[in-house]
Amino acid sequence: MLLALAPPSSQSRGVLRPQEPGSTVLVAGATGGVGQLLTAKLLERGYQVKALSRSREKVQQLLGEAPGLEVVIADLRDPSSLPAAVEGCAAVCCCTGTTAFPSKRWDGGNGPEQTDFVSVRNLIQACSPSSVKRFVLTTSAGVQRYNQLPFSILNLFGVLKYKRRGEQELEQSGLTYTIMRPNRLTDGPYTSYDLNTLLKGTAGVRQDVQLSLKDDLQGETSRIAVAEAIVQSLMLEAAENHAFALTSSTGSGPGQDPAKWKQLFESLLPARV
Repeated sequence: MLLALAPPSSQSRGVLRPQEPGSTVLVAGATGGVGQLLTAKLLERGYQVKALSRSREKVQQLLGEAPGLEVVIADLRDPSSLPAAVEGCAAVCCCTGTTAFPSKRWDGGNGPEQTDFVSVRNLIQACSPSSVKRFVLTTSAGVQRYNQLPFSILNLFGVLKYKRRGEQELEQSGLTYTIMRPNRLTDGPYTSYDLNTLLKGTAGVRQDVQLSLKDDLQGETSRIAVAEAIVQSLMLEAAENHAFALTSSTGSGPGQDPAKWKQLFESLLPARV
């Protein structure tokens, strides 16, 4: 891909930063609810997207084809498959997850430990801070409260414990990171969409977003709001190296307005002197 050169600056030095449309973002979990929306939003804003999956057919079924979208076949449980997937990516967004309680999704080694810790660790270790400028990990509310009700019930099989261990791997990795901790997820997609209809086919009234630097929020979180928060976080210095609890309530919220998201993230940080 050929990029137009710009005069060097203290921010970019002539190199695309991950927050700039045109750079390449790897989305792990691109066929999940948040991942589908995130992929569509990134493409809509002009990013190049690598959709990581074990199944090309599943990606094509759910997302179809679109300019700027590349399907990369890899298995997060297999570290040897990941360097090629990460190559050329300025940012990595990990939206993977499994069910909290035993289900068919656990078949084939897809339980909480393998999905929320081992696979996340493998992906983190495949990234170099010299090339991957932002790693955004989506986990869950309750990762620091899994000994308290109601999260202790959700954690009966360790899902929150392993999500927290994945977070800790990222925090200690040397990568510039952002962690999103949504509450119980609402809104679509619930069925297959291609990228031409995905954004039109999802709607939700819970778009008024609340953020916290503590794992202390209750309620529900729209998948649409989570995907938008991830996209916006790529563009904001205030989101670097922090974990954000994220919930949403009835209202329009910041929408896609970068200024409103900037204010929302920056309002949580100490004022600069």
